Amino acid sequence: MCLLLCVQVDVCGYPLSIFFIVVNEFCERFSYYGMRAVLVLYFRYFLKWDDDLATSIYHTFIALCYLTPILGAIVADSWLGKFKTIVYLSIVYTVGQVVMAVSAIHDITDTDRDGTPDNMTFHVAMSMVGLFLIALGTGGIKPCVAAFGGDQFEDHQEKQRSTFFSIFYLSINAGSLLSTVITPILRGQECGIHSQQKCYPLAFGVPAALMVVALIVFIMGSGMYNKTAPKGNIMLEVCKCIGFAIKNRFRHRSKTFPKREHWMDWANEKYDKLLVAQVKMVLKVLFLYIPLPMFWTLFDQQGSRWTLQATTMDGNFVRTVNPILILALVPIMDSLVYPLIKKCHLNFTPLKRMTVGMLIAALAFVAAALLQLQIDVSIYMFLACCFALSYRRFVNGLGSPLNVTLGVGDIAPLSVSNYSLVPQGKAEFTIMNRGGASCLYSKELGFGSAFTLVIPSTFNIGSPDAIQVVEDIKPNTIHMGWQIPQYFLMTAGEVVFSVTGLEFSYSQAPSNMKSVLQAGWLFTVAVGNIIVLIVAEAAQLPDQWAEYILFASLLVVVCIVFAVMSYFYTYTDPAEIEAQFRQPEHEPEEKKRDRVEMERKDSDCSKGSKGSDKKKRDSVVEQHNQDVKQSKM
Repeated sequence: MCLLLCVQVDVCGYPLSIFFIVVNEFCERFSYYGMRAVLVLYFRYFLKWDDDLATSIYHTFIALCYLTPILGAIVADSWLGKFKTIVYLSIVYTVGQVVMAVSAIHDITDTDRDGTPDNMTFHVAMSMVGLFLIALGTGGIKPCVAAFGGDQFEDHQEKQRSTFFSIFYLSINAGSLLSTVITPILRGQECGIHSQQKCYPLAFGVPAALMVVALIVFIMGSGMYNKTAPKGNIMLEVCKCIGFAIKNRFRHRSKTFPKREHWMDWANEKYDKLLVAQVKMVLKVLFLYIPLPMFWTLFDQQGSRWTLQATTMDGNFVRTVNPILILALVPIMDSLVYPLIKKCHLNFTPLKRMTVGMLIAALAFVAAALLQLQIDVSIYMFLACCFALSYRRFVNGLGSPLNVTLGVGDIAPLSVSNYSLVPQGKAEFTIMNRGGASCLYSKELGFGSAFTLVIPSTFNIGSPDAIQVVEDIKPNTIHMGWQIPQYFLMTAGEVVFSVTGLEFSYSQAPSNMKSVLQAGWLFTVAVGNIIVLIVAEAAQLPDQWAEYILFASLLVVVCIVFAVMSYFYTYTDPAEIEAQFRQPEHEPEEKKRDRVEMERKDSDCSKGSKGSDKKKRDSVVEQHNQDVKQSKM
């Protein structure tokens, strides 16, 4: 009945049910990225953590978000099914967002109404509980939503399914784009009952509301979905099957035993050949995933290394350039580039696309390295500071001490202060003499500049304009706009690599293990983030441009390895292979016969004998395996 209903509500060849899935994904991504956009600021300025602790907790949270998809995939494929898993974990997700919003209300524990929470332990505990629930929710549904969307299409809708994954990826980045712009604005508002402060409750509350909307929209489409029933605890069966194959192969390692075409064939004596075939398909794809984390190693540095690079440049950097470019490039690739390549009769397979995407990402880091070289020339000796914004020092020409705010402090008579950092833009200094009189002095400072501010001996505290300015180093004139080429290359690489990877993972997965492969794909993102820390710490390169080149070189090497692996990969049709193994000739009796024969072989192994019936059976099995191999090709 559900299948019939899905057919009846097709619109322009697409199931109407995918509308609810796409809207759900948009709202969920808005919720996630909106909360994440202000999370470090919340740690730093509300919970009062130092930079190191805030950064560590932030990255731990991100890593957890990409590890929990494995749990979600197991639950979906083994027990609840994708629909129920998405619904239940979305509820957990929503509760986590609400807890985060509540944890940011400073008035809850501000009993003395001085604007400062009196029980910070409560806020920290609530925050950690909220983040754990969010990580469990967003990670748990992550591998299910894309795969559930793919389930809505019939076998004759391959083209529509491919387009769906592009639309799905667009919805992700549309939600990310809007939330990255809107949430910091919400955080900048002031709110509170007893005292007005930065409105973190609103910044977390709006994402929580969007998560409620996502859950409601998804449930509204329930009657239209094609819901695939779970197949039982498939992950446990897969692990047992692999373990038995390894154990059985080790037991029969003698040369007297005939070789099998695939090492998993050693599980045929105990497990159904259909399960063995499905495990082969999964392992083949997972093996291909091994080089993929290196792409994410480079990609995720947009939020770290490239952001720090932007702080050494002039101009106002638009941090939303990546999602904006994605929104533009995805339709261009689907409607223009890929059809043009097809008309040129080039076989641009999914694995070839992913290889090209990795190479484009490597070029993005080469562009970043070239830009870094120019920045190094522009700000030379002050590049040593990772936040190289502007430097200034004061020369006190008076015969009495002065105190200067904004990090300068006391300056003895006829002495020079040390250089210290101030943010780019208009800096305001309060200069105070020994008698307590003060004046305000302001100066516009550019990126990477260095100034010496000379207070003359005739200085009057009421005339700050008498301060003389000496420009030691001119401001950095390299504009942030020069980062656009590297962002364009990285985004193009992401579109070609990531969108294709999602589609490839779904198309090559057995019917009962699609979420597992989606989780494996997401796991490569978590590994990629870990590689960043390992390589950066191990390399310890003195120049940033050299580190960019190192990462680009590593990706090129990995890309070559991936290209070789792809060359030997044979695309499969999981449905066709599964149909072959569901034929009547594959009866449990054959499995029993194989096991009895193997046990008999074990008992005769010392004698080196081999029965003629065994030879005949092995010959039949070998021929059947060859037929299966031909069907895969």
